[in-house]
Amino acid sequence: MTALNTNAPIAVIGAGAMGAGIAQVAAQAGHTVLLLDNRPGAAAQAIDGIDRQLGKRVEKGKLSADARTATIARLLPVEAIEALADCELVIEAIVENLEVKRALFRQLEGICGERCILASNTSSLSITSIAAQLDHPERLLGLHFFNPAPIMALVEIVSGLASDPALADCLYDTAKAWGKKPVHTRSTPGFIVNRVARPFYAESLRLLQEGVAECSTLDALMRDAGGFAMGAFELTDLIGHDVNYAVTCSVFDAYYADTRFQPSLIQKDLVDAGRLGRKSGHGFYSYAENAERPQPTTISSEQTVESCVIEGDLGAANALIPRLRTHNIEVIQRDGQGLLRVGDAVLALSDGRMACQRAREDGVRNLILLDLVLDYGNASRIAISCTADIEPVALEQGVALLQRAGFNVSLLNDSPALAVLRTVAMLANEAADAVLQSVASAADIDLAMRAGVNYPQGPLAWADAVGLSHVLKVLENLQASYGEERYRPSLLLRRRVAEGRTFHD
Repeated sequence: MTALNTNAPIAVIGAGAMGAGIAQVAAQAGHTVLLLDNRPGAAAQAIDGIDRQLGKRVEKGKLSADARTATIARLLPVEAIEALADCELVIEAIVENLEVKRALFRQLEGICGERCILASNTSSLSITSIAAQLDHPERLLGLHFFNPAPIMALVEIVSGLASDPALADCLYDTAKAWGKKPVHTRSTPGFIVNRVARPFYAESLRLLQEGVAECSTLDALMRDAGGFAMGAFELTDLIGHDVNYAVTCSVFDAYYADTRFQPSLIQKDLVDAGRLGRKSGHGFYSYAENAERPQPTTISSEQTVESCVIEGDLGAANALIPRLRTHNIEVIQRDGQGLLRVGDAVLALSDGRMACQRAREDGVRNLILLDLVLDYGNASRIAISCTADIEPVALEQGVALLQRAGFNVSLLNDSPALAVLRTVAMLANEAADAVLQSVASAADIDLAMRAGVNYPQGPLAWADAVGLSHVLKVLENLQASYGEERYRPSLLLRRRVAEGRTFHD
């Protein structure tokens, strides 16, 4: 089945921000769109709002006046559900309440023709459950847009237990024709994005709770070392802690209290205090007028270094070598166990063990662990940790080397897998479990995380680049350190390592 023809009329029920955005997308793609809302006049007001937004784009030269006029002409406000009888696709974007949605679709089933596809924009409710009371549950699928719908590229095509695969393919092709990046997913709690993204928030929250670093430093590391658009604390402040915490609790409950999804007591305190983020004026940061954002902690050194020794393979940190040379640091390479020596300091990419543990077990003095960096050649910041008994001169020498290479250096309290590495490992682990459980393909999961939440790289592709054996070792060491199921490696990850394959082979 191919995409719906643009001659096919479409309906959107719910004229709030999301419903209006979806209606705009479909109208701009060439469909006549009937917009219905149970609030009198709301649909017409939403269309007026779309017109104003498009007018601003015309003023900026991003849209022609004719395109604006044509789009608005295709948007028709309606006041009665019976007006949707001839539509070939009806998209529901109303309140996130299972019984309300069920009642709406039962009503639609009696009004719309047999060829009409019924779709829900739900972000959290089960498509299987919504469809369960329909005479033809195969007609119902999820069509989950991300806010704001006209801007965000991702659309999750969600199939419930009874959903017709041909209709899922039709919605996929239709979303693609609308200029979106669709992905297929099975109806499981959180679908793809809201499930796989949980560790991004959870690991930063845990590091904060354990006193590894403060919010501003962890956020800076996620941006400047990890390549994410925002850190977890500034992002949850933007989303709203009531919303983000509720999603986490929903996923946690849906997975029968699996500790991988355990909510944070720190975030609960913010919600209980009414510190919901930007919308309340205070969250992890203050948004009061003239409030100053705390700066990340950066350490520096007065030492001078001219050369270093690389012993063996540094793994993902091998990309440091050309950067060091670019900054006129002599690099001597020889065989060894993946260590970088400068003066009395010994640097190594973290393998998930604490610095104190690795130093003792491997017999290494003055050990400094390096965090993962998305692009060692161009990143502006890097995190390190070290043993408590490191000689001050050795720490200064290690910092001086990284500083000369152009990094801002953040020293974290000794913790397993530092910050970026543990976050990426956990994101990849959750994504691997989603593939294992046939929620979605590896390619669709990576696309969803890039297009839906602007990750710099899909978590599975990122794990492939780091090396799956290294990611597995990191997770095993994290689990051993904490003694918690939260960090258990996915069976699929173990299988891929045993097979010598990547996630994208």
